[in-house]
Amino acid sequence: MAADRPDLPKRAWQRMLSGRRLDLLDPSPLDVELSDIAHGLARVARWNGQTHGDHAFSVAQHSLVVEDIALAMKPDLAPQWRLAVLLHDAPEYVIGDMISPFKAVMGGDYKLVEGRLQEAIHLRFGLPAKVPDAVKKLAKKADIVCAYFEAVELAGFDDEEAARIFGRPKGFGSGPAEAPRLGLRPQPAAEAQAAFTARFEAIEALVSAATANKKRAGGR
Repeated sequence: MAADRPDLPKRAWQRMLSGRRLDLLDPSPLDVELSDIAHGLARVARWNGQTHGDHAFSVAQHSLVVEDIALAMKPDLAPQWRLAVLLHDAPEYVIGDMISPFKAVMGGDYKLVEGRLQEAIHLRFGLPAKVPDAVKKLAKKADIVCAYFEAVELAGFDDEEAARIFGRPKGFGSGPAEAPRLGLRPQPAAEAQAAFTARFEAIEALVSAATANKKRAGGR
């Protein structure tokens, strides 16, 4: 087998269900497909699968909640930046969801691969390779809020422990002020995949409409 041949270069690409071969070290935007992203993220488990329920709470579901939270934080967020927030964890369709403690151990190489994948994904869908810092900070803030709710509702954390690690969010969820809830429910992979795809397409339609309106306004 080629894998046993030391004289051959190591394979650094993955074949996707779309038929694309995505090079992990030098990813091309041309090899990025929404169908692969949605399929992969719907089957990648948050918290290494250590969550309650018959199904994993997937990165696809997480991405939808983060986009909801970001929009609640900034209702006038432009559609293209909503898309960027939705795709904030998109590289994980290739590299999986590595929990934060392990990311800290892995260090720079992991972040380098993740960053290149993120840039390729952004370019594929008409976003700048590097989004503005304000958008990155918003996505990160929404991500942390979501992590708190996942921790207490799905991952077995009590409120005090989750609040100590992630901070206790204000203005989100229902229930007592000291332990708000979003009512998160893990979905089957097919449902999460469909929901992610539908949200992407809805936001992409808003991006197209905003671009068309800007062109019309510029032509007057």
